[in-house]
Amino acid sequence: MSTIQDCNLLNIPKIEDPRGNLSVIENNVIPFEIKRVYYLYDVPSGAERGGHSHREQQEFLVALSGSFDVVLNDSKQEKTVTLNKPFEGLLITNKIWRELKNFSSGAVCLVVASDVFLEEDYIREFQDFLTTKS
Repeated sequence: MSTIQDCNLLNIPKIEDPRGNLSVIENNVIPFEIKRVYYLYDVPSGAERGGHSHREQQEFLVALSGSFDVVLNDSKQEKTVTLNKPFEGLLITNKIWRELKNFSSGAVCLVVASDVFLEEDYIREFQDFLTTKS
């Protein structure tokens, strides 16, 4: 059973260059095969994203620009992780509730996922999530 201790910050290799830095996310950076990539942007002030868990899918979140908080909950513990570096990402294992909050102006959240979109993989109600953890 996944816990928030299984959710870790991972460094993304950074190639520094006077012309600008470059970072690459490949399968040797994250512990799953990449099946889907999407990003969140233009999130209005005070808005929240996430508010769900996945039965099987794992995700890797990166703040490409700006910052935001990721609130993780495994039904026993809660932890908030602030993402604000484009060369560091948060691995979120399956069966972890996540909420994204406190987006700065201009924040861009990149999500690298272990699977394509499958509605049946989502747990969208917190009480249903708690039931799956008991």
